[in-house]
Amino acid sequence: MRRVVEVLSSFYVAPRQTLELILAAVIARGHILFNDPPGLGKTTLAKLVARALGLAFKRIQFTPDMLPSDVIGVNVWRPHEGRFEFVRGPVFTNVLLADEINRAPPKTQAALLEAMEERQVTVDGVTYRLEEPFIVLATQNPVEFRGVYPLPEAQLDRFLIQLSVGYPGPAEEAEILKRRLSWRGDDPSVYVKPVTTREEVMQWAQYAEAVYVDEAVVQYIVKISQSLRTHPLNTYGPSPRGSIALMKMARALALLDGRNYVTPDDVKKAAAAALAHRIAPKEGDPRDLVREVLDKTPIPYK
Repeated sequence: MRRVVEVLSSFYVAPRQTLELILAAVIARGHILFNDPPGLGKTTLAKLVARALGLAFKRIQFTPDMLPSDVIGVNVWRPHEGRFEFVRGPVFTNVLLADEINRAPPKTQAALLEAMEERQVTVDGVTYRLEEPFIVLATQNPVEFRGVYPLPEAQLDRFLIQLSVGYPGPAEEAEILKRRLSWRGDDPSVYVKPVTTREEVMQWAQYAEAVYVDEAVVQYIVKISQSLRTHPLNTYGPSPRGSIALMKMARALALLDGRNYVTPDDVKKAAAAALAHRIAPKEGDPRDLVREVLDKTPIPYK
């Protein structure tokens, strides 16, 4: 697992904790939403993740005229054979980059819901299972308001975590330019060799489910969620699904750190990514509200 993080950090300039959160979400069999302006290398990062993990990768560029069949597939009539044949859409992969998902109309966005939650799609009454692991890395552009359809809360809740890479500082941007000089073309993923296999990634998910969570840590997560729900500056959320997401991320981070038990630090490391997109503060950045609650919630084992 650490080798995967090292490979990602050697090609993509970002805080190590961000890369660890991405890998932890994959281990926890969750989906990731990037809320960033264009041009920050999110497509490159998705390719690097898939390549390093030895997983199949596909990309969908969402547009306002896209139909659900463009995502999940469609039955095509074969006249010479006298039958319909299901032609699979790009959702049939391991790592799916849903680029600018908020440009697609709600009906097309909803086509991803069953796939993300149930790991299956249904076309004309026939259900098709998706190959495991199935991870959606979606991006949405927060700076444009024309031709976009904001994701509803129900779909936001399907994403295990939401991350924001943000613009790099001067040193980081200089490092990006220097690395760009060292390879040909615009796709560094062609230089990445798989560190692991699909079977091993699935095994990691099983290991994460076996990580021990003490009762005190469970109560710590509950207090964080309850404090957010009752905070005077918050209008709703997070739901119990958010608490489960936080626990799953904490387990995966513990495993990534080489432990078979969760600590409060694992919870704190994952809290903003797992909960911020599930709340609606009346003002300010939801991540700041999560951090405020973390600072005020007593840490167990002290």
